[in-house]
Amino acid sequence: MIRSVPVVVWVAVALAGCAQERGVVYPYLNDRARDRGLVIVLPGVEGRSPFNEAICEGLVDGGVTWAVDMADWTTSVPMNYLVNLRDQSGNRLRAQAIADDIMRYRMAYPRTPVVLVGQSSGGGMAVWVAEALPPTERIEGIIMLAPSLSPGYSLDSALLRTRRGIVNFYSARDWVILGMGTTLSGTMDGLHTSSAGRVGFEPPLVGRSAALYERKLFQIPWQAAMSEAGNPGLHLTSGARVFVAAYVAPLVLAGTWDLPTVQAITSGEPPSALPAIIGRPSNRASPPTRAATAPSRPAPTPTPPRAAPWPDTYPIMAPRPAGTGG
Repeated sequence: MIRSVPVVVWVAVALAGCAQERGVVYPYLNDRARDRGLVIVLPGVEGRSPFNEAICEGLVDGGVTWAVDMADWTTSVPMNYLVNLRDQSGNRLRAQAIADDIMRYRMAYPRTPVVLVGQSSGGGMAVWVAEALPPTERIEGIIMLAPSLSPGYSLDSALLRTRRGIVNFYSARDWVILGMGTTLSGTMDGLHTSSAGRVGFEPPLVGRSAALYERKLFQIPWQAAMSEAGNPGLHLTSGARVFVAAYVAPLVLAGTWDLPTVQAITSGEPPSALPAIIGRPSNRASPPTRAATAPSRPAPTPTPPRAAPWPDTYPIMAPRPAGTGG
């Protein structure tokens, strides 16, 4: 396979600078990690920050040995939160650019899995990135943490471009940002309402879309036991490092998503102990906690703090060593 040497060299230099900080080599950013798979983290409207870098660190803490890269899709203007939230045309263009980078990555590393993890408005961007992929392209899945899309937003196109489906972590406690905030300022897709990260998505009741949602949309309401992992159900804590290590990383590594698998990972309870969580959000005022039926999941041991190794720039593709084939 003939590759564009200038692009490959530029990307290799960019990632090499990110992969080595203070003489430390981060194994999840080297070629071997990229050959295993790729997780793309899409931050909220604040852009790159300690909040979303914690998502990257949590994935690594949780055992993800794939490459973990952050795609900061926001504008470079500081405190430009409202524009980042509501610039639909610009955000769609940036989503297309990230989708193009995924395709270049897949050309260099064929048959490798790709998972998108989006927090807040990054959840909306994850959906739009999937929509921007060619109709025949499939990523593994999308994990949304408190997404700021409207509850009625159609996920059909994104679901069809995933093998495993979409997981939506939502919390009724997120009433400040995703309740009052998006009711006043608008959601990522421009509606003035509570977001799906607070109330869940509203799946269609009949037709092909209903079957698609039932099979591939998994909605996880906040549970009190999640507080043990640093997520008390508030907006910014949806990306807490220990929470991501305990709940999100196992989903990335699961290989397949179905009701028993998702329930086992996100609740720690036997599947029979929980109502169906596929499709329509749970109406339970207080969902059962894991403590009553199963031991609490031990908190992962965090790795030592390190200077942010996540790329400041995209794309994510990098060359293989000579002689490894294409």
